[in-house]
Amino acid sequence: MKVLIITCSPNKNGLTAACGKMAQRGIKDGKGKAVMVRLNDLEISKCAACKNGWGSCYQKGFCQVSDDFQALHKQISEADGFIVVTPVYWWDMSESAKAFFDRLRRCEAMKDNNNVKGKPFICIAAAGGTGFGTINCLASMEKIFLHMNNLQFSDLSSALCDFIGVTQHNRSYMLEAIRAAAEKMANE
Repeated sequence: MKVLIITCSPNKNGLTAACGKMAQRGIKDGKGKAVMVRLNDLEISKCAACKNGWGSCYQKGFCQVSDDFQALHKQISEADGFIVVTPVYWWDMSESAKAFFDRLRRCEAMKDNNNVKGKPFICIAAAGGTGFGTINCLASMEKIFLHMNNLQFSDLSSALCDFIGVTQHNRSYMLEAIRAAAEKMANE
């Protein structure tokens, strides 16, 4: 199984990076192939809402804003599953995560045969400070994946997915939980 691990923090050595490394280790332990992507190393602009929000993304599943999004979108189509790790900023995802997901869901959510639907995913919110906002951040990520998968909340029991909140207080045992969840994903 080829799993795309997307980290969304400018800090290369913080909690988000540690979570991404543990996810990578879990995929390898499960005999899968892990592909790491740091969103903050890419140039991904915010959604331009072309043609009043109904541009080529809605019509063709392709974003016409030319930057690194197109290459990452291609990697998404080639992946068998996803692990997304974002820091918690102001009770939500990082700015790089928001920009990326705003564009991705416009390209994927309206297509019958999208590149995300039916693929397993793990969403990780890494709160380096107090831990406040972790649940709210995970809820935002849940809505995005539900939307792109055309799932209802009741469908989550049949989808292979997980939502993991990591704080400075639970870091020691939640990093192991991330590794175990990633290994299980690679084995399924």
